[in-house]
Amino acid sequence: MNKVRFAIVGTGSITPTHAQAISAIPDAELVAIFGRSAAKAQELATQFNCDWYNDYQEMLKRTDIDVVSICTPNGLHADLGIQAALAGKHVVIEKPIDVTLEKADTLIKTCQKQGVELSIVFQRRYSDGVIALKNLLEQGKLGKVIFGGCYIKLYRSQEYYDSAAWRGTWDIDGGGVLMNQGIHYIDMLQYLAGSVAEVTGHCGTFGHTGIEVEDTASAAVTFQSGALGVIEGTTCAYPGLVSRVDIYGTEGCAVIENDVLTSVQLKSGYEYKVGSSTENAGVSSPDISFECHQRQFQEITTALKNNTEPPISGVEGRKALEVILAIYKSAFTGDSVLLPLADSLFLKDLAKTGGFKRK
Repeated sequence: MNKVRFAIVGTGSITPTHAQAISAIPDAELVAIFGRSAAKAQELATQFNCDWYNDYQEMLKRTDIDVVSICTPNGLHADLGIQAALAGKHVVIEKPIDVTLEKADTLIKTCQKQGVELSIVFQRRYSDGVIALKNLLEQGKLGKVIFGGCYIKLYRSQEYYDSAAWRGTWDIDGGGVLMNQGIHYIDMLQYLAGSVAEVTGHCGTFGHTGIEVEDTASAAVTFQSGALGVIEGTTCAYPGLVSRVDIYGTEGCAVIENDVLTSVQLKSGYEYKVGSSTENAGVSSPDISFECHQRQFQEITTALKNNTEPPISGVEGRKALEVILAIYKSAFTGDSVLLPLADSLFLKDLAKTGGFKRK
C-alpha cells in the first residue's frame, strides 16, 4: 500500500477539517467526497481536488477507496459506517461513534466480522497539552489520582440550534451539550483520570427553545480507581468561557484550559504555569485548526499501512458515549447509575417524556 486512500461522507462544517488533515499527510490521499447535496459535494470536491458523489453506494463500489471517514450528524454514524464496512472499507468516524450503545455495538461487531478497522476521532487527545499531561501521569509524577473534573462552558445561540432540523433532537443529535460538544472533554477526562464506575447526573434545558435535549448538565463521578470527579457542561455560558480539565493527585495538580496545559504544580518543587488563550473560547466557529486531526489521521494512516489497529478503536471510542448515556439515565431516573450500562433503551422513554425541560 503506497498511499492510504480516503473518502469523506458528509458536507458539514467538520468536513473541510478532515479534508485538510488528510491532504496534509504525504502517504494519504483524499479521492472522493459524498454528500446528499450535490452542490455542496461538488464545491468541496473542487476545493480539495477529488471526485464527488451524491450516491453513497456508487461511491462504495470504488476499489481505490481504502477508508471512509464519516462526518455526518451523529445519529447517522453507525448506519453509514456499517455500509462502508460491508463494502470492505476501513471506517473512521468523527465523534461520537453514534448515539446509542446498540448502534455503536452493531457497528463494532460488523467491522470485526468484516475484518476492517474502526477508529473514532477524538483529536483533542493529540493536543500538546493532553500529550504532556498523559506522560506525566504515566510517569507517576502526580502520584495517585484522587480527583478529575471537566468543565465545558460554551455558548451556542438560538440561531445555532435553529440552523438545521436535526440539531437538538434525540434521534439525530443524540443529546445536547454533553453528546455534541462536551464529549471531547469527557473523553479527555476518562483518558487521563481513568475509567468511570458510577455517575449521578442532573440535566436541564434552560437557555434555548425548540430543542429536545439538554443545554446544561452536571454530574458527580466516581472512577474505577476510587477517585472522585465532576462533569459540568453548558451551551448557555455567554459569550463562551474557557473550558477546563483538572487532575489532582497525591503528589500534585495539573490544569488544561482549551487544550493547553496551563498549570502543573508538584510537591517535588516542580512548577509550570502558562496563560491559556481566551480568544473565541467557547464560541461556535467553523475555523477549526486541523493540526490535531492531522496527527490522529497520520496515526490511522500509519497503522493501516502496517496492518495494525489504529488508535482510538471503536471499543475505546465507545467509552465516552457510555459515560454520557449513564449521566442521561441518572438524570432521567433520579438514581445513581453504575457502569457498564446493560443498554441504552431508556432513551426512548426519555424522548417520549419531553427530555430535560425545566420551568
